[in-house]
Amino acid sequence: PRTDIVFLKVHKSASSTVMNILFRFGEMHNLTFAFPQGGGFQLYYPHHFLAKFVQGFSPLSPRRFNILCHHMRFLQPEVQKVVPSSAVYFSILRNPVQLMESSFVYYKGASAFSRVRSLEEFLSQPWRYYDPASGDRHYARNLMTFDFGFNPDGDVSPERVQLMLKAIEASFDFLLISEYFDESMVLLKEMLCWDLDSVVSFPLNSRDSSTKSPLPDSVVEKLKAWNRLDWEIYTHFNRTFWERLDRLIGRERLRREVRALRQRRAELARACLQGTGSVGPKDIKDSSLRPLQHGGARILGYNLKQGLPRELERTCRRLVTPELQYSSLLYKKQFPPQPP
Repeated sequence: PRTDIVFLKVHKSASSTVMNILFRFGEMHNLTFAFPQGGGFQLYYPHHFLAKFVQGFSPLSPRRFNILCHHMRFLQPEVQKVVPSSAVYFSILRNPVQLMESSFVYYKGASAFSRVRSLEEFLSQPWRYYDPASGDRHYARNLMTFDFGFNPDGDVSPERVQLMLKAIEASFDFLLISEYFDESMVLLKEMLCWDLDSVVSFPLNSRDSSTKSPLPDSVVEKLKAWNRLDWEIYTHFNRTFWERLDRLIGRERLRREVRALRQRRAELARACLQGTGSVGPKDIKDSSLRPLQHGGARILGYNLKQGLPRELERTCRRLVTPELQYSSLLYKKQFPPQPP
């Protein structure tokens, strides 16, 4: 199994679920994480990543960490200072149309969105609300482009786009696609030589469907045009994702593996969860399992069955622990507080 990993956690792309998978694997195999200084939850995002943002990093000591997976804005020369040279680099992408719809609800307080009632209103005159100089502009345009370290207001000429795609290909071993999450997990398992239980998960940090609404075609086209760089990244890597699956696994085995993954998830859900799945924030009984609520979204969570055997309870709890709580737990384990 590969144990040295860099995961670029792209916003609003099922990346919290992937992070849970990495947290569980790292904890189980006693791996070290490149945590933000002081146990924060982001590596000084939205600044480009610097090695000094990592707790325990020192330019004088050659200490390397196994897993880097907290939110950052990618900058490979700095990343290379904190992980072994053998590390596998990957990320996950989402269709920019759905990504922006999600960002609009989640980051409603962002300067570009705060004065509009709807995404349609924003897209009717984006330049009226969007300021390229504002510190939170990236939430409103080409968010994936930004997270990968590029300029979200950059030139969209074919030459520039090709350079950007080539740069991403040079840095990353593979990219997953959140719309095909289960197929992505099969690819992840293959690329990292992990077993099925290491990549099985429950969806985390997902929002209640009551805040989701389908977008009219005219808006979809405007969204693609406004997020042109993201659209180029997504369509290119969606294609290479399927090419890689066909080359490495083939459709027949892919179907079998996806089926096995879904069966295992259903099995764990029956063993672990009260009811049939996720519940709204007010219905989560154990406050330590309540995810952070943000913007206009209602972020769902889970209730565990009572009286589970100890080992199973531990497995189940890890599967449903929200990102911030899990991160804090692992941070305290890796950097135990010093007794006074």
